[in-house]
Amino acid sequence: MNFFESQDIARRNTGRLIFLFALAVISLVVITNVLVMVLFGMLSVNSATVMEPGVRFNWQTFALVSLGVVVVILLGSLYKLVALAGGGARVAEMLGGRLLLPETEDLQERQLLNVVEEMALASGTPVPPVYLMEEAGINAFAAGYTPGDAVIGVTRGTINALNRDELQGVIAHEFSHILHGDMRINIRLIAILHGILILGIIGYHLMRGGAYSRRSRDSGGIVALGLGLIIIGYVGTFFGNLIKAAVSRQREYLADASAVQFTRNPHGIAGALMRIATHERRSYLNNPNSMEISHALFEEGTLSRLRGLY
Repeated sequence: MNFFESQDIARRNTGRLIFLFALAVISLVVITNVLVMVLFGMLSVNSATVMEPGVRFNWQTFALVSLGVVVVILLGSLYKLVALAGGGARVAEMLGGRLLLPETEDLQERQLLNVVEEMALASGTPVPPVYLMEEAGINAFAAGYTPGDAVIGVTRGTINALNRDELQGVIAHEFSHILHGDMRINIRLIAILHGILILGIIGYHLMRGGAYSRRSRDSGGIVALGLGLIIIGYVGTFFGNLIKAAVSRQREYLADASAVQFTRNPHGIAGALMRIATHERRSYLNNPNSMEISHALFEEGTLSRLRGLY
């Protein structure tokens, strides 16, 4: 297998998928405008046809609605970005990670630190802090905004179940995420999804407010608008999650190819994936916060990734 070619293909596919994400946001803008037009009788593109006296379609209304949707998505996304600020250490602590110190006397922990130093040298990136999660499943992650604030998290199950070559493959995989900026991509995708979901949350409050309104004529339109926004928000989030999963899958393929490049040993990463497939706890994490970064964890599409390596 030509692993440099695999990296190029994965990068191109990721670009296409991010384009689809942007297209999905644009589609939400258009659909929301259609909803407003239907509710207020603005169906004529040429401003000549009206369904309700005094209400006409015009580009100014279209622009205002579009701007409103974009602003809502941007503000929702910005809020999530601020909430996720703090670097990789904050994410690791959120998942119950414990910082490993160089003077640790645990042989497995020392081996892990040694492997991290080796892969930092192979990838040409700074040696990141390493956090250990007391979880039985085999899993790992890289978190942070830049290589300077990145950390690597590894479960106890990973260092217990994997041999040195397999552990090296997993760590090399995570260094690929650091080197290629995957951590920033993951955070941006989370933020965009939150911004889309905000549309549904606004719709929920509009529907509740309309239901309690005393003016029945106005309340009907408010409830309908709220219901429409709920549907748009949650359907948009559903398809956004599908695109996010596809983006994540492509980055995993790229990281696997890079792991082979760094270690010069395809059996290491492949062996780790096979261990996960047969392990009693697989890659499962008990920490409830793990769902927020599930797309950034090591185990993602194990069988398809194995086929990509052989």
